[in-house]
Amino acid sequence: MATNPSLVSVETASGKFQQTVRVGQHEFFADEPISFGGTDSGPSPYDLLLAALGSCTSMTMKMYADRKGIALEAVHILLEHSREHVEDCSSCNNDDNRIDVIDRSIILQGDLSEEDRRKLLEIAEKCPVHRTLENRIDIHTTEVRD
Repeated sequence: MATNPSLVSVETASGKFQQTVRVGQHEFFADEPISFGGTDSGPSPYDLLLAALGSCTSMTMKMYADRKGIALEAVHILLEHSREHVEDCSSCNNDDNRIDVIDRSIILQGDLSEEDRRKLLEIAEKCPVHRTLENRIDIHTTEVRD
């Protein structure tokens, strides 16, 4: 497989769902929990999605704070994914009127004014992964044969 540092490679591994994920020099397993038939040897795909959003949010807030001289000592982000049924869902892209919802709770630590906190939460909405998830995403799939 190519060694492009921005290329993510995923291959089937052992077990029913286990996958080997390679990102640059990093390698780890993705899997499903035991309750879903996996072996719980790594984060689930939705865990990885939430981790991407959480880490991007924290990094974006920290970069902003550093640039603006805001005394942000630490950021702790808790994320949860759910699917909710909506009666009148003009924005749903499925037939069962369900939307994906991500709840993100942010804990800010440091000697922060109310204005600092407001600005940091505003910046959280602007992290690149957040913007990607809120935009329309086109996924192009091609088969590559050996």
